[in-house]
Amino acid sequence: MDWAAFYGYSNEKPVERTMEAPFSIIDRAASAGRGDTRGTGSEGEKLAAGLLEKNGYLLVMANFKAPIGRNRNGAQVTGEIDLIALDGETLCFVEVKTRSSRDFGGPLTAVDNQKQRQITRTARVYRRIFGVFDVPHRFDVVTVVLSAKGTPEIELIRGFWTEAKFRKQSWTSDNAGYGY
Repeated sequence: MDWAAFYGYSNEKPVERTMEAPFSIIDRAASAGRGDTRGTGSEGEKLAAGLLEKNGYLLVMANFKAPIGRNRNGAQVTGEIDLIALDGETLCFVEVKTRSSRDFGGPLTAVDNQKQRQITRTARVYRRIFGVFDVPHRFDVVTVVLSAKGTPEIELIRGFWTEAKFRKQSWTSDNAGYGY
């Protein structure tokens, strides 16, 4: 299947995109200053999008949000995926973590099991909405550390986790774990 055409991109002429195009829903006023976390995150997402495009990814969507269930108190939980992109035939759900320094740990430490589970659930909703069940997919992470020196450190980690990590396991008498 031609996934570029599926997502509305023509194969006949190249798609002209600026760094701003996939981020039209981001509040530009918030990204003006570096003092707030929203501005830091927006800046990191723009840098991550640039890195993905340089690595041959085709950006599909930014900041996809969807309800993914309810918490223990019955309140609705909304999941968000920072970037969704195609890497060849593989649909990539990309989490972007940005830090202004490494003083309190690197950005990768924030992509814990809870965050991975939330992104996995949101990706299932995305695949259900757009009917892309049989498409190979993976979960990538882009870490960005903005330094005061001016040059940010950007790293792409492909396949940081898999959906199988969060699948419910069924127990049978063969694997009941009695140790006999």
